[in-house]
Amino acid sequence: MKKLILTTFAVFAGFTFMNAQEIADNAIGLRLGDSDGFGAEISYQRALGDNNRLEADLGWRSGNGYDGFKLTGLYQWVWQLDGNFNWYAGAGGGFGSYSFDDNDFDDETFFFVAGDIGIEYNFDIPLLISLDFRPELGFGDFRDDVDFDIALGIRYQF
Repeated sequence: MKKLILTTFAVFAGFTFMNAQEIADNAIGLRLGDSDGFGAEISYQRALGDNNRLEADLGWRSGNGYDGFKLTGLYQWVWQLDGNFNWYAGAGGGFGSYSFDDNDFDDETFFFVAGDIGIEYNFDIPLLISLDFRPELGFGDFRDDVDFDIALGIRYQF
C-alpha cells in the first residue's frame, strides 16, 4: 500500500511539473456559451505560477420572465501540448441567483461545484482563444441537477 501511494504521488508530481511554461499574468475577455440561460460571461484569469492560475467568471441574463446572475471561481492547471497550444483542467465552484417575474416560482439563490477541462491557443499577439467543458453540480430548489456548460473564450492578455 505504501508503494502504491508513493507511486501515485510521483506520477502526479511528474505530470504537474512536466511541460511547465510561462502563462500570461492577466487575461480578461468573454466566455461565450450557454448554460441555463447564462450565455455570455465576463472572464478574468490571474496567473499564480508558471503553470497554474485562477479564473473568475461573471454571467448575467435577463430573460422572458426572469433575471439572474452567476459568479464562478476556478483553480486551473495548464500544460503545453505543442507550440502555442495548451490544455488545462481545474476545479472550483460558485453561486448565483434567479429572480422570477411570475409568482409561480420563488426567487432563488443557489450554490454549485464545478470542474473544468479545455484547450487553448496562445497567439503571438496578446490574444488567447479557448474551448472548454465545465460540468456543474447545483445545490438549490430550482437548480438542483448536473449541468454541462461548453463555451468559447476570447481573452486579451496583459
